[in-house]
Amino acid sequence: MSAQPLAESLVQSVDWLAVAPPAIAAAAGLVVLVADLFLPEARKPVLGWISVAGLAVAALMLLPLLDGDRSTFCVTGATRACSYTADHFTLVIQFLVLGGALLAALLSVTNLADDQRRVPPGEFWFLLLSSAAGAALLPASRDLATLIVALEVASLPAFALVGIRHGDKRSSEAALKFFLSSVTATAVSLMGVSFVYASTGTLYLTQVAQRLPHVGGQLHTLAQAGVVLTLIGFAFKTAAVPFHFWVPDTYVGAPLPVAAYLSVVGKAVGFSGLILVTVVAFPSYADVWGPALAVLAALTMTVGNVGALRQQATRAYSAVRLLAWSSVGQAGYLLVPIAAAGYAKDPQKAIGSTVAYALMYGAVNLGAFAVAAVVGRSRALNRIADYRGLYAANPLTALLLAFFLLCLAGLPPGVIGLFAKVIVFSSAVDAGLGWLAVVMAVNVVIALFYYLQWTALLFRAPEGEPARHRVPAPLTAALALTGVLGVALSGAPQLVLRFAATGLF
Repeated sequence: MSAQPLAESLVQSVDWLAVAPPAIAAAAGLVVLVADLFLPEARKPVLGWISVAGLAVAALMLLPLLDGDRSTFCVTGATRACSYTADHFTLVIQFLVLGGALLAALLSVTNLADDQRRVPPGEFWFLLLSSAAGAALLPASRDLATLIVALEVASLPAFALVGIRHGDKRSSEAALKFFLSSVTATAVSLMGVSFVYASTGTLYLTQVAQRLPHVGGQLHTLAQAGVVLTLIGFAFKTAAVPFHFWVPDTYVGAPLPVAAYLSVVGKAVGFSGLILVTVVAFPSYADVWGPALAVLAALTMTVGNVGALRQQATRAYSAVRLLAWSSVGQAGYLLVPIAAAGYAKDPQKAIGSTVAYALMYGAVNLGAFAVAAVVGRSRALNRIADYRGLYAANPLTALLLAFFLLCLAGLPPGVIGLFAKVIVFSSAVDAGLGWLAVVMAVNVVIALFYYLQWTALLFRAPEGEPARHRVPAPLTAALALTGVLGVALSGAPQLVLRFAATGLF
């Protein structure tokens, strides 16, 4: 008689609508892989538009999920637990991931047309879609095994995307650095997850949260080690200092659309995983991960902003390097509310601040990379000095870049950037982390210098004849989407800021 309830508890139902966004991205990747075998070389550009369409459909499939939480791959028994949950948090991060991947795909259409001999289009699009599918799966993962698998599905294709240019030593070196750092993070995470499983006997995040406080005896030390190692592994993925060393060289060596993808989608993957393991799985260890993440946040924003400040305008690829170091600094800001969640009475509100900031950052940072892609088509070294006088040659492009940089700096008219920084600052103050709020304020001032310096350069008189930058249709679409989104959010910041006050889980 006891075998029947056990059998029933192992039967899992599948809600295909809930899993549709990552599933469609994965299916589009398979379609591209097969189509690449049969299409002649002259028709290969079609693969890019199939990929764009697949990502757009995957993003649209989020709309039917807005009516309520849905869970699938569930087991029943004494307690019900699910491996996949499409709640408010999942949908917001999936929108960021799929929207970011879609914009990166638009940038890639032009990039591959310019660099077709060195970048095989079939492999490129398959890898991008595979990574996007893993990134969309991760925020919905509610057990440690699915979380790690999703993390690796998102990361492994990214290694190949960074080093995909044939015969490019910088690209190969960047891929190697990215690979070694990520493999180290995975090994540390897996060790931590194995320790947590050994001490609690479960992989489901909610059950881990219930059992961790009651682990005693010899297993208590094992559980502590598991929690610490898991957090260190995710700190690698978020590029938090001192695990950030791969970022500048990887962004410079990768194709520019891939760097844009990593700066937004890669961060969304790391931070959503970090949120799930801290707030959902390890709330009983908030006294451990709260102070640790606060210190990491302070170090990350400081090192990132100082690194960006030191970039020389005439150095090769200095524009991309500045965006890379800036992304490290922005990661520090994103860590602040997660650290505050370890101290706050309402951790979900603090996490909402990270989500709101990530949405703002994703839109404007992809816009900045889109402008860098435009300039990079005629100025291959993509130096900051190459942007001097951009307004004289391409007024609209220069105005958009100025707007994106002001958003990142948190200055009007980039109102959404200002509000996003205010809610992150408020989360630290509300949690009693006054010292971290002071560190953040100092770093915002440091960042103002290099963002405004670059912005001023756009409107200075050009040296010699201003270079004209032709903007193909896919790049125009990417610039238009990011520009409209940034302006709309600055006009109605409540569209994003309400996530800071809404229960995410």
